[in-house]
Amino acid sequence: MKKIIYSCFLLAFFGMSTLSATANDAFDSKGDTILPPVFLIGEFENQYNELIQDYETLLFTVCDFDMDAAFSKWQSMLREMDSFAKQNDVDLDGVKVWLNVFLEKNGKISHLAYYLKPMSKNIDQAELSAFFKTFIKDYRFPLLSKGNYSHYGTASFPVYPIRSNGATPPTDGGQLSTGRN
Repeated sequence: MKKIIYSCFLLAFFGMSTLSATANDAFDSKGDTILPPVFLIGEFENQYNELIQDYETLLFTVCDFDMDAAFSKWQSMLREMDSFAKQNDVDLDGVKVWLNVFLEKNGKISHLAYYLKPMSKNIDQAELSAFFKTFIKDYRFPLLSKGNYSHYGTASFPVYPIRSNGATPPTDGGQLSTGRN
């Protein structure tokens, strides 16, 4: 009787080990899943890591290490995004988000990964993803390059101009950051 119980235990143990290995292989997607153009940071982790390697040149590098130029280009895209949202009746006001934008050498955005910041206004993620997908379809980033590049930064909507020459910043929110927050 002990031999039968021991045999059943071993059979169950090896069966569970095989099942566990099969389940892990099913969820361990190494490039076999097509990465959508817009996705949440944390989804498609393996493909996302590959994308980061494929677009390893940074916006800052493409701007010849000129922080003001890189920030100006980034802000230009965010203003276009804000304007596009208003034109399409998408209320982004109060949305605070981390963005990782992957750009082709002609300025086309091939992928946009995002994640809402903790203090962001609640917005339906399906609606936000659909908005980003529509935006990147025809948008061209205002910078050409010899190769693919990327930028990781944050945005808060609405987008206000950068203050200059001692101008007072707006008091009702809306600031930009290149990812230092």
